[in-house]
Amino acid sequence: MSLPSPRLAGRWSTGITMALLGLTPFVLLSTAPFLFTGVQAGELGTDRAGLQLGQGLANASYAFAVVLAADLMHRVDRRRIYLGCTLLIAAGAALAAVSGSNGVLIAGRVLLGLGSGMLLVVALPPAVTGHGPQRVPLTVALINLGLFGGSVAGTSIGGFAATPGAWRWVHVAAAVVALAGFVVGLLGFERAEPESPRMRVDPSGVPLAAAATFLPFVGVSMLVGHPPSSPGFLVPTVLGLAALVLLVVREYRKENPLMPVRLIAHTLPITGIGAAMVTGAGFTAFTELAVLRLQQVEGHPPAVVGAALVTQVAGMLVAILLIVRVLPTRWLPVLVLGGLLTVCAAGAVLLSGGGLVRAAVAGFLLGVGAGTGVGPGLFLGALSVPAPRLGPAFALVQLLRSEAAFLAAPVVMTLAMSEGAATPSSIDRTILLGVVLTGVGAVVLTGTLLLGGSGPQKPDLRRWTDGEGPAFRSPPVAAVLRE
Repeated sequence: MSLPSPRLAGRWSTGITMALLGLTPFVLLSTAPFLFTGVQAGELGTDRAGLQLGQGLANASYAFAVVLAADLMHRVDRRRIYLGCTLLIAAGAALAAVSGSNGVLIAGRVLLGLGSGMLLVVALPPAVTGHGPQRVPLTVALINLGLFGGSVAGTSIGGFAATPGAWRWVHVAAAVVALAGFVVGLLGFERAEPESPRMRVDPSGVPLAAAATFLPFVGVSMLVGHPPSSPGFLVPTVLGLAALVLLVVREYRKENPLMPVRLIAHTLPITGIGAAMVTGAGFTAFTELAVLRLQQVEGHPPAVVGAALVTQVAGMLVAILLIVRVLPTRWLPVLVLGGLLTVCAAGAVLLSGGGLVRAAVAGFLLGVGAGTGVGPGLFLGALSVPAPRLGPAFALVQLLRSEAAFLAAPVVMTLAMSEGAATPSSIDRTILLGVVLTGVGAVVLTGTLLLGGSGPQKPDLRRWTDGEGPAFRSPPVAAVLRE
């Protein structure tokens, strides 16, 4: 028996609104603390190490939640999950807003991360695939704001909120956005029976995912205040990364996997996901280094730093226009790799010297690069798998992307402050390392694409949205060498 649909169900605008309202709060709060950490630490009676641990746990909960949702949605109606997650985000953001200690702040941010990660898998697929092929390019461009776009605005918002008590209002705003998502979900998320209500919880996949996220994030957070050789860093980080490798191998070999590793183990998905990982990590690293130099070395107040980096928003708007134009054509892989090179170029601008003008130019390049490299990179992988598997596929690719992007920040801070405090020489060395790594990543991924032997191809979006097969025919890895 079919269930009655809510009043606004089935509308394209409703699906986009639900996805953005659910995904944006956490993404925005992933970069906003860069500029109000000092004020926050003073009010909560903690230090940078304590706040970094909270950031690590929040990021870990976000990365873990995408896998948890992929397992949970087999047994629970997606509408219930969506509504529950928006309330979880609102509760977490409200708890963070009223927190009087770092422990309460951490609890709130972990709840916020859990709700946001699950929404990625639950709300995004129907918004992308349920409204015909003509809507896909614009949908992907707008969804890109929820996947990564909020990060570019977060830095500037954090700069303007770096006064006593003001950072709390950022969390209040996140709670309000989540409640708005709950209301829209009540009116617009279609009711449906769960896919496999009798399916049992994956006995090893979910625990492995927990180890693969929480252990390395906690371990890397220990770098603040501890040397890289300390057991507090090495043991959980090594064990967590080993769990991640084991999880991917296990999912690849399973007959009915929780996440379709085998479906994306081809040239185009590997190129796109790899580019998203490196681009996201580069964006996070270069943004944090720009903030560190402007604030701690050059002495600019947080509001000025935030105003200088507002150019990231302009760059993201340019990226949205490029996605709409390029995604339906054969040049999506070029756009993705171009985004990675643009982030590398932003690092080179920062390496050429300090000052607000250079930071603003680099911010614009970072906005363009992140906008064209992260979301489109993930969708290069998503369009290479059948649309019915989009949710589980996104769980995997977002897990990998989150590991790369969110683990970068503590490592960058440790390298930049290797002399006990941020200095021009230590920051320049860290930026140079970032430029080299992103450049090498671009070369390796370009080689992966070329060795696949796949010439430029236009995606068959109609076949994809109709559920008849992938939009791209992705060749095996290194197909040219195999032939």
